[in-house]
Amino acid sequence: MSEAATLKGSCHCGATRFKVTVHPKDVTRCNCTFCSKRGVLWAYYEPEQVTFTRRENVATYARNEPVAHHHCQQCGCGTWTDTPVWEDNAPVPGRFKVGLNARLFDDFNLDAVRVRFVDGRNLW
Repeated sequence: MSEAATLKGSCHCGATRFKVTVHPKDVTRCNCTFCSKRGVLWAYYEPEQVTFTRRENVATYARNEPVAHHHCQQCGCGTWTDTPVWEDNAPVPGRFKVGLNARLFDDFNLDAVRVRFVDGRNLW
């Protein structure tokens, strides 16, 4: 893909920056207590699709292994999560995906993509 198709994002202070060459077709709104309180919309990618161009002052919160939520220690933005791939309401051993907080994408119209709902409050 061309550089023009690259979608970039960052936390508020810029300590964490990332880019992808595939624009999300949908984003996920999870109603688990963490995602609800954080207010994120997740755009999921295979790990090799995400390039972090800067990762400074990153803190990790991992209440429920093997999910790891990352945020910027400086500005507080929830930036990304490492989560297992789920099939049939169960994690697939050894398969992970990266959830980027789609609210952090630069110049991306979130209203133009479908929002999928996940009942995380009752699934895990």
